[in-house]
Amino acid sequence: MNLLELFIIAVGLSMDAFAVSICKGLSLQKLYFKNALTVGLYFGIFQGGMPLIGYILGVQFQDKITAFDHWIAFVLLGIIGLKMIKEALEKEPEHEIASDEVSDELCFKNMTILAIATSIDALAVGVTFAFLNVDIIPAVSFIGIVTLVLSMVGVKIGNIFGTKYKSKAELAGGIILILMGAKILLEHLLG
Repeated sequence: MNLLELFIIAVGLSMDAFAVSICKGLSLQKLYFKNALTVGLYFGIFQGGMPLIGYILGVQFQDKITAFDHWIAFVLLGIIGLKMIKEALEKEPEHEIASDEVSDELCFKNMTILAIATSIDALAVGVTFAFLNVDIIPAVSFIGIVTLVLSMVGVKIGNIFGTKYKSKAELAGGIILILMGAKILLEHLLG
C-alpha cells in the first residue's frame, strides 16, 4: 500500500471524527489550543488504535465485528446527539461558560464515547490491513496523525460558527450526530 492510498484511507476514516469535532467546537464558548488538542488527541489515538486492534484480532473475528459495529456506532452517536438537542432546546440564561463547564464538555467519559463511536469502522480496516500485509505501525501512526490534525481543524471551524449561533448550532450538531449514526447503520444494513 502506497502513501497516497494510505492518505485517502486516513482522510476517509477521519471524516466522522472531523464532523464530531465541528460539533465539539460549536459547544465551546471560548476556544483554547489545549481544547482543540484534547479533541484531536482523543480522536487521533482511537482512530489509530482501532485499526491496530483490528489487525491484531485478524481474520477469525471479522464476521463477528462487522455483525454489530454499526449498531454500536448508531446507539452511541444517537445518545450523544439527543443529549445535544436536549441541551440546545433548554432555555439557559446568557452567561460566560465557566472553566469547569468546558472541562465537562471535554471530559474523559464524553470524549471516550465519541472517540469509540467514530472509530468503530477503523476496526474493520485493521482486519483488512492484516489481509494485505500492511506494515501496521507506520500505517496506524499516519492515520492517527491525519485524524488529530483534521479534528483540531474541525474544532476551530465549529467554534467560529458556534460562538455566533450557539443554540442553533448545538441543535444542528445533535441532529448531525444522529444522522451520522443512522447513516452508518443504514450503510451496513443495506450493504
